[in-house]
This record gives sequence, C-alpha cells and structure tokens, in this order.
Amino acid sequence: MRMGDMSSTQPVRGNGPNPQQLLLDDAGPSLRSRALVGLLRLLPIKTRMASAAVVQEHVRRLALRPASYEPTGLGRDIQVTRKDVGEWPVYHTALSDSPDSGNYVVFLHGGGYINEIVRAHWRFIGALNRAARVRCVVPIYPLAPRATAKEVVPATGELLRKVLEDAGSTKLTVVGNSAGAALGLAAAQWLRDAGCRQPDGLILISPGGDFSISRPEQIAIAASDPINDIAGAREAGRLYAGELDIAHPYVSPLNGDFRGLAPMILFSGTLDLFYPDCIELAAEARAAGVPVELHLRRGQPHNYAAMPTPEGRQARAIILRAVAKD
Repeated sequence: MRMGDMSSTQPVRGNGPNPQQLLLDDAGPSLRSRALVGLLRLLPIKTRMASAAVVQEHVRRLALRPASYEPTGLGRDIQVTRKDVGEWPVYHTALSDSPDSGNYVVFLHGGGYINEIVRAHWRFIGALNRAARVRCVVPIYPLAPRATAKEVVPATGELLRKVLEDAGSTKLTVVGNSAGAALGLAAAQWLRDAGCRQPDGLILISPGGDFSISRPEQIAIAASDPINDIAGAREAGRLYAGELDIAHPYVSPLNGDFRGLAPMILFSGTLDLFYPDCIELAAEARAAGVPVELHLRRGQPHNYAAMPTPEGRQARAIILRAVAKD
C-alpha cells in the first residue's frame, strides 16, 4: 500500500449534520476512484451481505475452516514478533533496523466482527511501519459469534491499557478500520469509564457507529453502496452483540458517552452505508469537547482510505502525518 502526498483539501470542522455542508471535495470522485467503484460493483462483495441467511452460512463455513490471521505481505524489512495476551495472539511489527524506536500504533482490523484480518490490512500496517517509522501492535481479537462484544470490548480496553503503560510517554495512536474502528471507539469509552489514560489519538476509518442501521436515508445509501447491505450488516452486528442489545455502546458506540475521549480523525464517503453515523459521531464528539477532524468525500465507498485511488492516498498521507508527529 503506497502512501501518497496530501492534497490541498482541508478537514471539515463544521458542527451541523448536513452532509452537503461537510463534503470535503464537492467536485466529485476522481476517474480512478469511479473506475474502482465500478469494479467493486462487478465483484461478488456485496452479495456476501445480501441477507441474514447469507451471513449465517458464511460464519458457519468459517467455523469449519477458519481463515489464517498470520502476517503476510509485510516485506523483509519489517520485523514481526508475537506476544500473546491471554488467549489473544498479538503481533508487534517494526522496521528491522530500528525495532525499538518510534511512536506506537495499535491497529484494529475490520471485517464486520466475523472476518479475520487479511493481507490488505497487513500491507497497510507495513506501510505505516515503513513510511511513519512507527511500531505497530496488532491484536487478533476473537470473532463473532464465538466471542461477542461483552467480552471483546473490555478485553480490547485492557490490552490498550497495558500497551499505554508500556509506551510510557511515547505517543500511541489507535487506528481502526470498519468494525475495528467501532471497536477502537468502544474500547476508548471503556478506558475512560475505567479511569484509565486515553490514547493520544483515535483514527477511525469508516466506523459503524450504530448497527441497528435504522436511519430512513440508509435505505437509499445501501442501494449505492458497492460493499455493504443493510440485512447482512445488521446480522453481523446481531451476532457480535450476543446477549447485549444491539443499541448497547459496546456494539453501537455512537450511543456511548464522548466526554473525555482522545482527539479523533474520521474518514467516510457518501457511498458508505455508515456515513450518516460518521457525521453524527463527529457532531456528538465535538459537542462533548473532543477535537475532531471529519474527512468526508463525495462518491467514496466504505474504507476508501485504504484504496489505491488519489482520495485513498490523500487519506493515508493524513494518517501518516498524524501517527508520526510528536
């Protein structure tokens, strides 16, 4: 994954929920981005979220043949060590020539809480190691329905507490994409409630803030989203919720308290089923006194910040600077 230079586009700092007032790039998506969205529509990605039954069958198959979570595609210049915490595998990655220097990043992968970390995530982690010269901590959290939010959120919060303790005065940023972004936000709320130190920043890429997916406008957005659909996303949220209500802040952190949380940088696009959540999340955080940058892009899909497009490269440059600077 290549890190690109940031364009002259500036982060949105408005207070209202009107997306037309929040768009970073009203000119629309680049040609490369349009082509990629067209390709996504041709691939069977969205069919995997078409219904609750499809998601249940996918989970059943994964239980019979679990996907590998081992690091792949990082490159020979990246040193990898594994230091399990409880029953969780936790990988530490850093540049081989300086494994004990640099800021920290805790990376929480996406996958709707039902899918394992994949090669694209590892490539993103390697790019952060390489370009920002940071040390990454990558927990392999257990997936739903084997593990649910009631266990995963406090365990993630406790892991963050330990990493923050080990980091001392060294800067630590939590970076999460999709479900990992929602998990990072919920874990930060858990840390605050436990009276623990916050990370120095939260970078949330396409977070799902409310897995009830009950906004009327999301029906129209779902028709344009090339990746997610309402029925499948709701079912993934239900499996992750377990015995909790899907509105519980562990599952839907938009319903949690934002006071005292770390500064946030959010990325979303108007082809993302969850982008209204991101707008409300930014507004709620600002109202609670949390510094927020919302980077909302017209015509961009879920997780656009990780995609090989000009918009993705601009987003990654913002992330790179945020995790690298003191």
